[in-house]
Amino acid sequence: MDLARTKLFAYLEALGIASETVEHEAMFTVEQSKALRGTISGAHTKNLFLRDKENRLVLVVAKEDTKVDFKGLSKRLGLGRFSFGKPAQMKAVLGIEPGSVTALALMHEGSTALTAVVVDEALIAFAEVNCHPLDNRATTRLATSDLLRFIRACGHEPEILPLA
Repeated sequence: MDLARTKLFAYLEALGIASETVEHEAMFTVEQSKALRGTISGAHTKNLFLRDKENRLVLVVAKEDTKVDFKGLSKRLGLGRFSFGKPAQMKAVLGIEPGSVTALALMHEGSTALTAVVVDEALIAFAEVNCHPLDNRATTRLATSDLLRFIRACGHEPEILPLA
């Protein structure tokens, strides 16, 4: 386990957040990760690192099968049209590489550059959610309420919105 994950798990423990992590081959897409269904319970997430043309950054945490309406979301947030953030921005803001976007990266000090952290309303119906623990070679399960608490502990108020 690398230093970043060790730091993440220590932070979760300090917050009193229980989690369980399953190691697996690197997964780069939701389609690839569907092979894990049945072995890992809870809602599976997809995470999007977005920017508008003013370079305002947004992290979206969505249920894996939610088709995110970018245009509608940008309007609700009062931002411009979204595109995906650049890999160098992702590294600076979240400390992670493409393919490993996760709400758990909010502990990175660069995350203060985010304009918003949006959580899919569809996730709230689930007791547990699954996220990458800073890289895509594992999946970490935690209570949905604890994920929201983690986001707040990292200095962000999650905006819970319907994303479809």
